[in-house]
Order: sequence, then structure tokens, then C-alpha cells
Amino acid sequence: MNNSTAGWIIIFLMVVAANFPFLTESLLGVWRLKQADKPFFIRLLELIVLYFVVLGIARLLESNAGNAFSQGWQFYAVTVCLFLVLAFPGFIFRYLRRRTA
Repeated sequence: MNNSTAGWIIIFLMVVAANFPFLTESLLGVWRLKQADKPFFIRLLELIVLYFVVLGIARLLESNAGNAFSQGWQFYAVTVCLFLVLAFPGFIFRYLRRRTA
């Protein structure tokens, strides 16, 4: 796999993982909660967990392509912001869209 393909795979995974907590009512898509609606803080925790999962996959793909470079705090600040921006459509779908009865 070349570097361009790996980059697109990571971007795709980020989009899917960022929106996943807002599109499901189960915990990480596996465990059904007793409540009918999942609380926001659970969705936020899922978002954090999925960020680190995608970050681990990206690190794995980078190390398979060659030497994995050490990153500073700036890299993590940018990727967290990108992850939150990519989560915006799921947030809009869950909390801000008008529901008709």
C-alpha cells in the first residue's frame, strides 16, 4: 500500500469514527444500554476512545510504510480539532435536526 492510499484510508476512518457515536444508541456499537437514549457524556467518551483507535491505526500504517516519526503536541492539537470538525455532521444529525412527528 502506498502512502497516498494509507492517507485516504485514515481520512475515511476518521470520518466514520467521528460520526459513529452520534449515529448509534449502543455503546461502541456493541453493547446495548438500558436507557433508551444515550447521554451526551457517553457519546463524548466514545468520541475520545475512537480518536485514539484511529490514531493507533494511523501510527500502525505509518510504521509499516517506514520509520514512524515522533509527534509534538501541535500534531495532536490539529488532529483533535480535525476529528471534532469531522464529527459535526453527526452532531447536527443527532441534536439539531428538526424531527417531524
